[in-house]
Amino acid sequence: MLEVGSRYVNGSVRPLIERFSHPKEYVGVDIEDGRFVDLILPVERLVEHFGSEAFDIVISTELLEHVKDWRVAVENMKLVLKCGGIIYITTRSHGFQYHGYPYDFWRYDLEDMNKIFSDFTILMLEKDPECPGVFLKAIKPTNYKPNDLKSIALYSIAVGKRTLEVKGLSLRRKFLLGLRKFQIVKGVF
Repeated sequence: MLEVGSRYVNGSVRPLIERFSHPKEYVGVDIEDGRFVDLILPVERLVEHFGSEAFDIVISTELLEHVKDWRVAVENMKLVLKCGGIIYITTRSHGFQYHGYPYDFWRYDLEDMNKIFSDFTILMLEKDPECPGVFLKAIKPTNYKPNDLKSIALYSIAVGKRTLEVKGLSLRRKFLLGLRKFQIVKGVF
């Protein structure tokens, strides 16, 4: 079982998984060392490190909105999963506030996830009932053939509209995002 995620945003689900399903192996991957992190590795290098079809289950919690090249991240999670394996993903949707640690690029809606995982069998795809976000549970088919993600445009909180990619941000946009982050942090104190 592989968990790739952002413990800084939502924490790890590892204690729940280990308590209730007792996996033979559980590998927690993140970009920095911390609690429940077994390996420091960017999601873009999963296949390079583990090889294809290495895990029965892949769990990604609150990660995809923070990865600039979401296509490479998704492709790596799909490829590292065995055929017949299950992927679980939670991520944020349009309407969720900016929360950059270290970055915040994308928002996903149900239609986006349907397109991104049209090469999988989707078992569950739901809106988060508490705040803008989505939950996906899908199976990688035995006859897996990857879909083309190049034409899928997502809403980017960094750019402020749907786009295929995030390039350099204008000085104005950087200022507005910095101001928004300051206001969020300021409101905590």
